[in-house]
Amino acid sequence: MSPQPRNDIRNIAIIAHVDHGKTTLVDGMLQQTNVFRTNQTVSERILDSNDLERERGITILAKNTSIEYEGVTINIVDTPGHADFGGEVERVVNMVDGVLLLVDAVEGPMPQTRFVLRQALNKGTKVVVVVNKIDRPAARPDYAVNATFDLFIDLGATEEQADFPVIYTRALEGIAGYTPTELASNLKPLFDTIIKYLPAPMVDLDGPTQMLVTTLEYSSYVGKIAIGRLNQGSIRAGQQIMRMTAAGELLPGKITKLYTFRDLQRQEQQEIHAGNIIAVAGIPDISIGDTLADPLDPRQLPPITVEEPTVRMTFRVNDSPFAGREGKYVTSRQIRERLLLELESNVALRVDEMEKAGEFIVSGRGELHLAVLIETMRREGYEFAVSRPEVIFKESEMGMLEPVEMVFLEVLQDYWGPVTEMLGKRRGRLQNIKYGDDGTVYSEYLVPTRGILGFRQPFLTATRGTGIFHTLFHEYQPFAGAIERRDLGSLVSMVTGPLSGYALHHLTSRGIFFMDPPVEVYAGQVVGEHIRDDELVINVCRTKNLTGHRAVPRGIIEALPACRPMSLDEGIEWLHEDELLEVTPESLRIRKRELRHEIRQKTAKRDGKLTVE
Repeated sequence: MSPQPRNDIRNIAIIAHVDHGKTTLVDGMLQQTNVFRTNQTVSERILDSNDLERERGITILAKNTSIEYEGVTINIVDTPGHADFGGEVERVVNMVDGVLLLVDAVEGPMPQTRFVLRQALNKGTKVVVVVNKIDRPAARPDYAVNATFDLFIDLGATEEQADFPVIYTRALEGIAGYTPTELASNLKPLFDTIIKYLPAPMVDLDGPTQMLVTTLEYSSYVGKIAIGRLNQGSIRAGQQIMRMTAAGELLPGKITKLYTFRDLQRQEQQEIHAGNIIAVAGIPDISIGDTLADPLDPRQLPPITVEEPTVRMTFRVNDSPFAGREGKYVTSRQIRERLLLELESNVALRVDEMEKAGEFIVSGRGELHLAVLIETMRREGYEFAVSRPEVIFKESEMGMLEPVEMVFLEVLQDYWGPVTEMLGKRRGRLQNIKYGDDGTVYSEYLVPTRGILGFRQPFLTATRGTGIFHTLFHEYQPFAGAIERRDLGSLVSMVTGPLSGYALHHLTSRGIFFMDPPVEVYAGQVVGEHIRDDELVINVCRTKNLTGHRAVPRGIIEALPACRPMSLDEGIEWLHEDELLEVTPESLRIRKRELRHEIRQKTAKRDGKLTVE
C-alpha cells in the first residue's frame, strides 16, 4: 500500500536563534488550547524545565509536547537555539515534517538562525516564518522578512521552500496576524497557517512497524524511555519488537509501556498508529539512532548522524588536598558511569578513556556544551577536575587541519580598533563588514577555534561590556600557525591555610584575588591573577608577628580591594595549560596540575618562568 497523508496530525519543530522567543511562543500556544485550568498559576517558559535552562535563559534540551486544535493533533518540539547544542536540533528534525522559524523583528536572522535553518532545509522540511517581537520600538518586520528570504537562497532552499508564508506575532501577549499592523486577539492565524501549509505525515498504516529513536528519557518507574516518530505500521503495548542498532545488529525486545504526548504530560496508550510522535518503554539497552522494527519484517531507517565535536577537555579524579570534602561522587568509577550515561542522550558528545586511571577525554561542540555538562554533574553531587579546553585537530593529505569558526560581531565604532587588533592576533580573517546608522559595526570573521577559546572575557573588557559576538562552526581548514597569547599570569599559594587579611594587604599591588579572607586555600592553588604574564608564588596565609606592642591595624579586611570570584564559564576560559579547575558541588578552585612547589620551581627555573616572593 502506498503512503497516505494522515491529516489529523501535524509534527512540527520550533527553531530560532537564542532568545528570539521560541519557548515563550510555545507558552502561548499551550495556554490558548486550554491546556491549563482557568485559575491555574503558570510560570513563564514552561518547557525550560530544569534549573540551568531557567538560570541561563536558554533552551538546552529539545522537548516534546502536543496540543489539539480543531480536531488536529499538533506535536511540537521546542529546540535549542545555540549551536553548541546543535546535536539536539539535528536529532529532532528527523521526527517532524515542518518547522516554525522564529525571527526577531529588530535583529532579523542571526548566526544561529543560519545553523538551525540549514538543518531543516537539508531534510527537505517546509518552513513557516514567524516574525516575533514586532511591538519592539525599533522593529523592522520588512527587513526581517527580506533578510530571511536572502538566507533561504544562501542555504540553497528549493523554490517550494523559499515560497514561505509569514506570520507576525507578539509571543509574550499571545497574539498573531498576517500583517504587522493587523493582529488578531489570539494565535488563531498561526494555528490556521500550520494546518494549511505544513504537511501532514505520509504513512503506510498497514506496513511493518518502523520507528527511529531520536531522544531518550529516564523514569524511575519504567526505566529508559525511547522517543521518536512511528513512520509506518502500528505498535501495541506488550508487543514483541526487533531493535536494530546503528551497526545493523538485530536484538529482540518487548514493549511494556506505550505513550503519546498530550499537553505537558505523557499519556499511556494501548495501541498507536503511524504518524504520531510516541514514547516506548521496556527496552533497557536502547540507544539514540536505533530502529524499532517488526520482528517478521525488520527494515532499518537511516541512523542519525551529527557533526563531529571540535573541542575537548580532560575530566579527572580530584586529587587536591581538599578532595572528598564536599562531593558525594568522587571515584573514577562513579565519574566514568556518569559520563557514559550522558552519552546515551547527548549524541554530540564523545568520551574516551585515557591510559592513566581516572582520566577521560570528553569532546563536545564548544565551551558552552562542555560547561553545561560540568555544571549538571556538579549539581548532582559529583566532584572532579577539568583541564583547559583544546581544539581537536585532524590529519589529511593537505597536512594538519583545524576547526575554524565563523564569528559574527556587533561592536560600537569607538571600540572597533581594539577588537580588530585582538582578532588579528588570533589569526582572524575579515569576511564582511557593515556600518549601522547608530554607530554599530557589524562584521564577520573566520577565526580558528583556538583563537576563540578564552576570547569572551577580553572582548567584553575591550568593549566595556557592550559588544556582542556569536560563533558558528564553519569547516576544517589547514593549520593557521601559532597564535600569540599574552595571558596574565597566576598568583599561586605557597602554603596551606586560611587566607590572611594581613598578607593580602601587603600583596594588593601584585594583582587581583579571586577570594576574600578567611577562605581556606592549599599549596599550589591559584588565588588570583598576576599583573604580569608570569607566575608568582606567594604566602597568602602570613600573619602579623606577635609582639608586646598591643596596637593592631584596624579594618584591614574591610580596606582590601574587592575580589573577583570566578564563575564556571569564566574559570574554564581563564585556565592556563598547566592548570586545572577543581569542581565540587560547593566550590570552584583553580589549581596547578603539579601542586608541589619545589617540583614546579625546578621546572619553571629551567624555563625561566617562575618568580618567588
